[in-house]
Formats: sequence, structure tokens, C-alpha cells
Amino acid sequence: MASFKPDKEFSDIATKLWDADENRLTPGTDYAINLQGKTFYHNMGQRDSAKEPLFSYVNMEKLKKMPTYKCFIALLDNYESETGIAEVVTEAEVKENQVFIDAIMETKVMKIVHKYLADKKLSPKDVRGFKHQLYDMWFKLYRRTRGDRDFDSSGFEHVFVGENKRNTNEVTGFHNWIKFYLEEVKGNIDYKGWLPPKIKRGRPRADNNAQLVTIQFTWKGGVKPLGSSFIGTSPEFEMALYTLFFLTSEKDEQDVEIEDYDVQVKVHHLGKMLGSCYPVIRQ
Repeated sequence: MASFKPDKEFSDIATKLWDADENRLTPGTDYAINLQGKTFYHNMGQRDSAKEPLFSYVNMEKLKKMPTYKCFIALLDNYESETGIAEVVTEAEVKENQVFIDAIMETKVMKIVHKYLADKKLSPKDVRGFKHQLYDMWFKLYRRTRGDRDFDSSGFEHVFVGENKRNTNEVTGFHNWIKFYLEEVKGNIDYKGWLPPKIKRGRPRADNNAQLVTIQFTWKGGVKPLGSSFIGTSPEFEMALYTLFFLTSEKDEQDVEIEDYDVQVKVHHLGKMLGSCYPVIRQ
């Protein structure tokens, strides 16, 4: 396994975004998780190391009072989860996408990332131009599988909503804790346990206050053998962080230090489109 080599500039801007996330929830107060038992990739959802749900509690009343969360949740039912099935975007859904972008652009984290990207000449300096860039990056439809005729996916759907890979039992994407909680409440998710970070020594223990975890679960008949996501972070923080790395990183992965976490941010480019972006905890 390659050694961890955090980039200072990227670590600094990522930490600045973390510190500016005013809408991040507090573990043990605004929500509670119960990691329970460890599992491993090769179990492929067959062994259940967690008899209880991952989330014990989430203050949904608080979430729905915060504009970015409310707008984000409104987007989650706009997609067909199976790849290969054409997405049909209504005028109302386009409006919901635009309202979400308007809401997150009022936050500190998005203003910080906009300035950083504009100074690097990677984004338009004007807010309107940046909003258009965000829309195309996250919501413009494309074909996820070569050979498919239908436009069946988008960056937002893959990263935040999740997809079921056609003709397999594989869940792809699905790196958002809010979507996970809402699906768990509906009974659509069976949480199987957490996966320890890849560290060379020591015996990692479950930390129910962790705000970055790697987990295994089943969803809609498919298995996510290894899925990493932040916990408690706001939609705008994740949009800002993933936008930052998609536009700046020339590599498929970037090592950064964020708060107390050593993180490898994975970036998948599909040509000029955002295929996926997600965090992996290193220790």
C-alpha cells in the first residue's frame, strides 16, 4: 500500500472548508450512530456484523429548518437508481436543482471554494457563471456505460443518491449520509458493519463520534461492499470539497489532511464529466 503523502495546499483549503461548515451537525447531539461490529470487503454483505441500524437518531426537525438540507432532500427522489434506464428530468426538477445551487451559494463554504477556483482560473469569477458551471458538472446527464444509448446518470445522482448497476447485484456511488439515513428509515437499507481504516499497526475500534466512516450495506437487492462517506457534514461542504478536487486534481486520488483525519479523496473523470468523487479514510 502506498504511503500517505498529504498535499499541503489542498490540505489547507480542505481544512478551511471544514472549519467554515457552519451547518455541520454535532455527533451525539444532532444525531447518533451505532457502528457495531467490523466487517470486511470479501464478506460482500453475506455476513451481518450489525443487528441494529447504523443511525440511532437524527434530528430531522433541525435538518428541515436549514435551507440547504431542505433543498438537498428535495432532490433525492428525482432519479431512477438502475443504470441503463434513461433519466427524465422535468421542469420542476430542473427548478429544484437550481434552487439547491442558489441555496448552497449563500454559504461560507461555497463562497470560499468559488474564490479559490476563480483565483486559479478554473471557474468563472461571477457567481452566475459559477452556478452554471456547478449545474453542468453535477446535474448534466450522460451515459455511464459505454454502448448505452440513454442518458442515464449524472455526477449528483452517482455520488449522493447511488445507483444499482444493471444486470449485477452491485451498488455504485452512494456516498452521502443523509440519503443513507432516509433509506434506512424506509427499510430499504440493511447495514452490515464498518470496515477498519487501512493502517499498519494498532487495533482500530468503533468510534461512534467519527465523522468519516467506511461501511458495508445492501440496498434494493444490491451490495455496497465498501462505501465511504462523511457523517454529519452539510450538503454544501461535500459539494464544495468534491467540486474542488474534480476541478483541481490532475490525479485520480489526492492525499489530504482534514481536521483529525488522513483522507484520500478519490476522483473519477468520465471525460469532462464527474464520474464520482468520495473520501477514503487512511487512518
